[in-house]
Amino acid sequence: MELNQIRTSFLDFFKGLNHRIVPSSSLISHNDPSLLFTNAGMVQFKNYFTGTEVPTFTRAATSQKCIRAGGKHNDLENIGYTARHHTFFEMLGNFSFLGDYFKEFAIEAAWKYLTEVLSIDRNRLYITVYHEDDEAYNIWQKLTGFSSSKIIRIATNDNFWAMGDVGPCGPCSEILFDHGDKYQGGLPGTPDEGGDRYIEIWNLVFMQYEQLSYGKRVALPKPAVDTGMGIERITAVMQGVNDNYDMDLFLKLRRASSELSKNEGQIASHKVIADHLRSSCFLIADGVVPSNEGRGYVLRRIMRRAMRHIHMLGGKDLMLHKLVPILVTEMSEAYPELKRAESVIKSVLESEEERFGETLDRGLKILASASEHLKAGDQLSGEVAFNLYDTYGFPLDLTKDILRGRNISVNEISFEEAMEDQKKRAKAAWAGSGEQAEEKIWHQIYHDHGATQFLGYETHESKAKVLAIIVGNTKVEEVEQGRAIVVTDKTPFYAESGGQVGDIGLASKNTVLDVKKYSQGIFGHHIEVVSKIRVEEEIFLSVDNNNRSKIRANHSATHLLNKVLRDIFGEHITQKGSIVNAEKLRFDFSHNKQLSSEELALVEEKVNQMIVENKPAIVDLSTPKEAIEKGAMALFGEKYGDEVRVVSLGSSVELCGGTHVSRTGDIGYFKIVSEESVAAGIRRIEAMTGMAAVVFSNTKQQVLKSLATSLKCAEVEVINKVYSLQAEIKSLGKDSSHYKGEYLASDVIIKSADGYNFIYKIFSHIDNNSLKAVLDIIKKKNPHSLICLVNELNDQATIIISVLGNAIEKLKANDIAKFFTEKAGGRGGGNVNLAQLGGCDPHKIKEALKALEETSHVK
Repeated sequence: MELNQIRTSFLDFFKGLNHRIVPSSSLISHNDPSLLFTNAGMVQFKNYFTGTEVPTFTRAATSQKCIRAGGKHNDLENIGYTARHHTFFEMLGNFSFLGDYFKEFAIEAAWKYLTEVLSIDRNRLYITVYHEDDEAYNIWQKLTGFSSSKIIRIATNDNFWAMGDVGPCGPCSEILFDHGDKYQGGLPGTPDEGGDRYIEIWNLVFMQYEQLSYGKRVALPKPAVDTGMGIERITAVMQGVNDNYDMDLFLKLRRASSELSKNEGQIASHKVIADHLRSSCFLIADGVVPSNEGRGYVLRRIMRRAMRHIHMLGGKDLMLHKLVPILVTEMSEAYPELKRAESVIKSVLESEEERFGETLDRGLKILASASEHLKAGDQLSGEVAFNLYDTYGFPLDLTKDILRGRNISVNEISFEEAMEDQKKRAKAAWAGSGEQAEEKIWHQIYHDHGATQFLGYETHESKAKVLAIIVGNTKVEEVEQGRAIVVTDKTPFYAESGGQVGDIGLASKNTVLDVKKYSQGIFGHHIEVVSKIRVEEEIFLSVDNNNRSKIRANHSATHLLNKVLRDIFGEHITQKGSIVNAEKLRFDFSHNKQLSSEELALVEEKVNQMIVENKPAIVDLSTPKEAIEKGAMALFGEKYGDEVRVVSLGSSVELCGGTHVSRTGDIGYFKIVSEESVAAGIRRIEAMTGMAAVVFSNTKQQVLKSLATSLKCAEVEVINKVYSLQAEIKSLGKDSSHYKGEYLASDVIIKSADGYNFIYKIFSHIDNNSLKAVLDIIKKKNPHSLICLVNELNDQATIIISVLGNAIEKLKANDIAKFFTEKAGGRGGGNVNLAQLGGCDPHKIKEALKALEETSHVK
């Protein structure tokens, strides 16, 4: 069976057992901001397990995308050198909530799937249970007839799972597969446990306890089940291979990697490329872009490690993006986001590979130079490793990977010290949005009162009962003045969500500054209190209707913009982020090149055409699946409930919970303010609507009119007039630089040496262009020479060194640069013909020049 067939068979099996088949959530966890990436199948169900959210179904099955390449779960260094480590993997899992089923059903289902559906030889299966879990042991023994030699009790925490220091926990039971005695390794609990022979393929977690903060465990009234089976491991079993990288998906990628690199050897490198390509593609498809912090930094590390291995294979051409179609063909049926984002994925990979290629060779030379004196067992300085990261974009993993073959390590302590600021920034990117204590407050409010009833689609004002008041991080009964968060039973205020900002307005006599959505649909009104508010009292909530109207127009215009971009440029356009407020809209989307002025004008024209058509806004309620099947656009990675709002504005149809105009004509007018790149493969458009757009357009028109008057031309001729003036200024600048260079070069010092001239001069406070002009003039007049030009500026000096003609036989510019560095300090470098230094001590320059004269045997 191929990997795709196994995924389908697993989900079909549990569908037949009345499980809800839940699509994989995004790799960016939306309900657990403390996680860098989704790293297990249970992550999207965490709130069900903790009891903070009530599921609408009691049993589920998934094939979940997971990443383990950052933070606590980091397998990156092992990839390529082991049989089963991956940065990206799929976790097959079945789950039971609210006590639907427990150990007996979970064990029987797992056994039936493995031995009957997949027809795995039961004699090659082994079981482990937690040593105190007699219930699981007895169920397994009754079901399989196995003796204690095949049902092994494990007394370590490996067979007891906990969500954290407190919360749901329980014993585990693992199913292992015996790959045969040709592989080394023993069963768990034996002296030679580990190795490649007995491999865990399925882990069943029985959440039957709650760990309390004071160390006591109590039984959960409604136990739960969380199981996980790595699809790569079970696929390897079904295809008769021990190494996951020998299964069908990876073999196809490895073969393509071999063909493109023209190198069938170095298998570890091909494994790295195959694994890292898969994780990179899925991360980009889920909206992650390479950067130097947070999730983007992890992606960059993965991509650059793959690129380094391409370099090791001798690959000279850009290669990684050429493998994308193979992965998309293999996996897009199960994960259609890959197909939608294919062009963006290729563009990001190609751009990053180009960028890294520019610095790789230089970085490798610096690393080779810095480590040439080191021998096996030595350690590279952390400062050098950090410099490689900071200057050349070498992630620490890459430096370690390169040195690994020589058995040299890196001083990671000093590296981390140098990296402290960057780490703080990266940590902030995924540290979460509030203190744990505050989260408990919101969970308690939800438990006591349920979700806030939103009235804002129908009205802008209503009376409401105050349910809770939070000041700082504490619930209070009343507040007389200052800032507070107020929770009511219902509200007409929209809470910040989906890129749309929260409403502003009044709560009786108090100003509502913002509204945010907290745990389980609790709306928190951020209020500047001037008149006392008490819990249980009634207040009057009134939304600023003028502000809301502007937000509605901008939000609806965002939908029209999204539709027009897809119509003009193609289905690869996907929303990567948006902000909608009263002043403007901002829309980030996947696209691999800048939009021309003509294209922007066309986008504007098409959006305004939809506005002029004055189509009514139609809102329907539907299930996410039905809406998407009918053509509604959904924001990939967004977590939707069982019922969603479908907003239709003419031909634009999207799933959206925001507020919108009644008709497209209410938007008034649409004007693009700017278009720019925010990351590789991601563009951003900012725009205005209504009167704000009119004022912006009028201002631009007045500027154009003033320019035309100043330039004494018609408005339509302004651009050509400006181009003409720019060309004229450039020409005059060249003439000026030439004449200035001639003047400055007129009194350089020229001395004869052995077959060449030694020419030098010390200048003061001249610009770099003039200095280079002087050099060019001297070179033309003196084809056989050593030229040293010094420019003193602000207590520092720069030096340009050029060696020409016969002088090259005796001198090298980069050697002379080192000579100056020794005599006058500074930093720089170059090649045999040309070198440049900066930061030299101007007080030591004359002495250095004199020493150079003596060394060069100048007459």
